[in-house]
Amino acid sequence: MTDGSGDVKGGKAGHQGSEGGTGQGRQAGRPKRADARRNQATLLDAAAAAFVEAGVEAPVRDIAARAGVGTATIYRHFPTRADLVVAVYRHQVEACAEAGPALLAAGPTPYAALGHWIDLFVRFLVTKHGLAAALQSDEAGFQSLHAHFLDRLVPVCARLLDAAAASGEIRSDLTALELMRGVGNLCIGAENDPDYDAGRLVAVLVAGLRRAD
Repeated sequence: MTDGSGDVKGGKAGHQGSEGGTGQGRQAGRPKRADARRNQATLLDAAAAAFVEAGVEAPVRDIAARAGVGTATIYRHFPTRADLVVAVYRHQVEACAEAGPALLAAGPTPYAALGHWIDLFVRFLVTKHGLAAALQSDEAGFQSLHAHFLDRLVPVCARLLDAAAASGEIRSDLTALELMRGVGNLCIGAENDPDYDAGRLVAVLVAGLRRAD
């Protein structure tokens, strides 16, 4: 390291002392960072559940109650509703993206893994409704989120489709983006009609991918 004059200071002992202090700081900081991530994930899961039931305008007090915290904690992490909605959206995108490889590894067949992932994707889409309104006039922010959505989820869906096609379970002429758009279109309006079960129609769509024997 250098002092104010630019001269090199500290030999081996100085290097070890600095390294030891840094190491201790890292060790002390890791649990705090891990706890902070878990706490934030709990808040986001609670918000997502509230959004499913009441939409993105769900009262903050209800979200706080689900998470077992005070409303001040919510506002400390997410000063505005748009901040909260965007964070939930990104959190759900990541969860959906991470689920794909896990389902493919654990599922009995690639087609079964694809079906389970599409179920998760449908549930995710419920939290997406109302996003544009929550962001109000932030068109750039909305477009950025949409790009993130495509960048993370299209490759995951493509991997599942490719695996199911390679195993001979489904046809191979449908792209991931086409499938995701089809699923998304079937989910439109589901939040306003309790009698409309989008999942049933999505299941019919996914079943239609099967190759005829």
